[in-house]
Amino acid sequence: MMMLISGGSVINAEAVWDHVTMADRELAFKAGDVIKVLDASNKDWWWGQIDDEEGWFPASFVRVEPHPPQPQTKQVFYLNPIATPRLQNTAAKPWVNQEDGAVETVDTNEVQNGHLDSSNDCLCVGRPLQNRDQMRANVINEIMSTERHYIKHLKDICEGYLKQCKKRRDMFSDEQLKVIFGNIEDIYRFQMGFVRDLEKQYNTEEPHLSEIGPCFLEHQDGFWIYSEYCNNHLDACMELSKLMRDSRYQHFFEACRLLQQMIDIAIDGFLLTPIQKICKYPLQLAELLKYTVQEHSDYRYVAAALAVMRNVTQQINERRRRLENIDKIAQWQASVLDWEGDDILDRSSELVYTGEMSWVYQPYGRSQQRVFFLFDHQMVLCKKDLIRRDVLYYKGRIDMDRYEVTDIEDGRDDDFNVSVKNAFKLRNKDTEESHIFHAKKLEEKIRWLRAFQEERKMVQEDEKIGFEISGYQKQQAATTVRKVAKQKDSFIDIILRKMDIFYGHGMKKIKV
Repeated sequence: MMMLISGGSVINAEAVWDHVTMADRELAFKAGDVIKVLDASNKDWWWGQIDDEEGWFPASFVRVEPHPPQPQTKQVFYLNPIATPRLQNTAAKPWVNQEDGAVETVDTNEVQNGHLDSSNDCLCVGRPLQNRDQMRANVINEIMSTERHYIKHLKDICEGYLKQCKKRRDMFSDEQLKVIFGNIEDIYRFQMGFVRDLEKQYNTEEPHLSEIGPCFLEHQDGFWIYSEYCNNHLDACMELSKLMRDSRYQHFFEACRLLQQMIDIAIDGFLLTPIQKICKYPLQLAELLKYTVQEHSDYRYVAAALAVMRNVTQQINERRRRLENIDKIAQWQASVLDWEGDDILDRSSELVYTGEMSWVYQPYGRSQQRVFFLFDHQMVLCKKDLIRRDVLYYKGRIDMDRYEVTDIEDGRDDDFNVSVKNAFKLRNKDTEESHIFHAKKLEEKIRWLRAFQEERKMVQEDEKIGFEISGYQKQQAATTVRKVAKQKDSFIDIILRKMDIFYGHGMKKIKV
C-alpha cells in the first residue's frame, strides 16, 4: 500500500468500528467515517486524516476502500485469498492486503482456482464458497489477526515499559507503577490463554468453519479483569501527566519505546489499547453473528458470547461512571454537619436512592422524620435544619449487609405496637433489631423496595468482579473536596473584604 501512497494514489479507509481515544496524537472517528490514509508503513497503526484532523489509528479498525478503477489494466487487487473483490464490467477495483502491506494482483482472464459468480459479479478466489461463508471467514481472520497483534501490544507494554520501570526504583515507587499500569500483567496472562484456545478452534484451511464462540463463553469470567484496568485508567493518565512535566521521565519512556522497537506513539496511547480492545469484542461478535447462518454449529455459541461480552462492557462502563461520581459523594459528605464515623467512600461508591420517610427505630418509640440516603452497603440517616431546610445533620447509618428488607401490610404491627401504612421493615439478621419506615405514598414505598433490591444486586455484582475504590482514588476525591472548600472560603473572604471596604466608607453593619 505504501507504494500506492508514495506514487500519489489516494487510499481511503472506511471505519468499521468507533475509535474512541484520549491520546492527543490518535485520530478519533465513528463507524462509517472515511479516513484518508497518509502512512501505512506500520501494519498495526496507520497515520490518517479526517477533514483537518490527523493522527494515528489502529489498522484493524478500518477496511480499505476500493481504489479508483483503471480499465486498461484489467487487474484486481484483493484483501486476502478469501476476499471477494467486486468487479465493474471488465475493470476491477483494487483491494489492499492489510496483513503484510503487499499488493497482490490477479489477471481476471487467468483465474484458474476460482470462479465468477454471475449472480453478484463476485470473483471467488480459491475454493468456491457462498458469499456469507466468505464474509464469515473474513471476520474470523480479522479476529485472529487482531488478537495476535493485541498480544504483541501487551507484551510491548509489559516488557518494554513496565519491566524497565521496575528496574528504576529511583524513579518509580510500587504505588506509582500500580497506578500507571494497573493489572496489565494479569490481562497479558489472561489474553495469552484466551488466544491459545482461539488458535485451537481456528480452522486455517476453511476459516468459516471455525467455532470460536465457545472460547468466549469458557473465558467469560476472565474478561472481568478489564474492569479494574478501565477503572484505573483515568488515574494512570493523571499520574503520567504529572510525571511528564519532568523531562527525565519523557526521555526515559521514549528510550523504552525505542529499545522495544515500538511504533511512534506516546505511552498513554499504548495504555489505552486494553480499553479499546474490551470495547471492540461486542462489535466483532455482532459482525460474526451477522454472517453466521443459524444452521452453523457455532451460531448459538456466538449469540451467547455476544450477549456475555455486551454485558461485560456495559458493566465496565457503569462502574467507570460510578468512579467518575465519587467526587460528588465526597463533596456531599463534606456538606453534612456533625458527621461521625467512617467516610462514605470507605465502603460505598454509588447513591442508589434518597427520600424522606417517617422512622420508628424501637418498639413503642415515637416516629421521627428523617432524610435517608441509600448507598451500596449502607443507608445514611440525616435530619434537616429547622430553619435552613437545605442543611443536613448526620444522625446515623444502617449497615445494609447485616439487614434484610420485609414488606409490611397496612394495619397494626404487633412487634412495634403501632399502626402502619405504606410501610416496610429492616431487620438485623444477627440481633433481630428492627426499624420501621413509613412512606407518604404507596408509590414511594414501592420505589424504596425496588431500590433495596437494586442495592443488593449491585453489591453482588461488585463482589463477583472484585470492584472497589482504590486508596489513590479516595485520596484524589478528598483532594478535590479540599480544593472546592478552599475556593468557597476564598469567595467568602472576597465578599467579606468588599463588605469591610463598603462599611468602611461610613456605612454601619447591621447586627444579626
